[in-house]
Amino acid sequence: MMGAARERLRLTQARMRENNARFGAWFNRVMPKGLYARSLIIIVTPMVILQSVLAFVFMERHYNAVTRRLSAAVSQDITALTDLSAGFPTQADRDRIKQIAQSAMGLTVDFLPGERLPPPGPKPFFSILDSHFTSELGKRLKRPFWTDTVGNSNLIEVRVQFDDMVMRIFARRSQAYLSNSHIFLVWMVGTAVLLLAVAILFLRNQIKPIEALADAAIAFGKGRDVTGFRPRGAREVRGAALAFLEMKRRIERQIEQRTTMLAGVSHDMRTILTRFKLELALIGDTEETEALRNDVDELQRMLEAYLAFARDDTTGEAPIMADIARIIDDTRHNAERQGADVTARFVGDDTLVMIRPDAFRRCLANLVGNARRHAKRIEITGTRDERWLTVTVDDDGPGIPPARRDDVFRPFVRLDDARNQDAGGSGLGLTIARDAARAHGGDVMLGDSPLGGLRATVRIPV
Repeated sequence: MMGAARERLRLTQARMRENNARFGAWFNRVMPKGLYARSLIIIVTPMVILQSVLAFVFMERHYNAVTRRLSAAVSQDITALTDLSAGFPTQADRDRIKQIAQSAMGLTVDFLPGERLPPPGPKPFFSILDSHFTSELGKRLKRPFWTDTVGNSNLIEVRVQFDDMVMRIFARRSQAYLSNSHIFLVWMVGTAVLLLAVAILFLRNQIKPIEALADAAIAFGKGRDVTGFRPRGAREVRGAALAFLEMKRRIERQIEQRTTMLAGVSHDMRTILTRFKLELALIGDTEETEALRNDVDELQRMLEAYLAFARDDTTGEAPIMADIARIIDDTRHNAERQGADVTARFVGDDTLVMIRPDAFRRCLANLVGNARRHAKRIEITGTRDERWLTVTVDDDGPGIPPARRDDVFRPFVRLDDARNQDAGGSGLGLTIARDAARAHGGDVMLGDSPLGGLRATVRIPV
């Protein structure tokens, strides 16, 4: 028995956790994702709940209670007048009753001989006055009666049936109804709107520095210049902005120092390679010197690749609006000059994108050069939507196993089984291509090509 009870308890807890998870997932879907919208909800929701509670308490405890008491007082006066009319039926007595009703009670009384009560009229569904007033009259008045509380008139009409006549009574609506309750509601709603407008204004001013910081971080992540950004807003936001600017200065200083060092190394090593070429030229053309000359050329190409990877040439180029279709066509033309079978196309009319043209050219050239070494046919396709620029490079080569596609982006890594080890190269082509794409805030991904080989996809935000 205890085991069965524990099992039921465990299943109940599991269902509760599952329901909570579903509710949390639904709540996250329907809630706005922006900080500004969520902050507004945090401010508006308590205000709406508080005012709803206040309005309910006022309407339930004050408004209804006062209206009920006023209706009871008027119904008592009407009941007293009907009793007086029944006890003093002469015309002189009725005239005296009219005077007493007018002067002491604020009611207008008429006697309609030979009249009958009109048919019941429509009753308002939500009228507090009608429900309370009619209820109070029904408790006290022992004769048939008819009431009219509908309409915009400032008067309430009551008719009481006697044997030979109808007694008609007019009372001011304010005598039986708390008519100035709307003032409370107007003040409450007006104050809420004013406070909400002030809250939105201040909240917007607090959110703007956060949005500016996010835009600056995105621009810096895409390799663009961050201009006009300065710390402002609350103390915590200023601290985050100052930390971002300090991080930006450290990164730029590190890049500048590394670029200066690599420029010196590049100059010294190029000088030595130039000496080798001059000495080989003085020796003359032989089989040995030709092999040495090829080795020197290969060494120079590898040196240029190493320096390009270490220097990160994307940092020194300013982003501009460039024609992607033209860059893709130039890449195709250069590959065809080197003997490759390449087709290229761009889908879409808007071909202008904010990029670093030379870095993006180098990215595509490395991807196409990698495909050219291992395939016979290459297709380059470019597309652009509202958020992304996508360029795919397909080939019909041997491809790369899915398990090793991440390895090829590591520096100096070349695959022995999927690609030809004797094809040359420094093992940095895909690494430099991915660095160039990431410098634009995007990435390079590898997949299966419809041509049967490898597909390299460059995807950057626009």
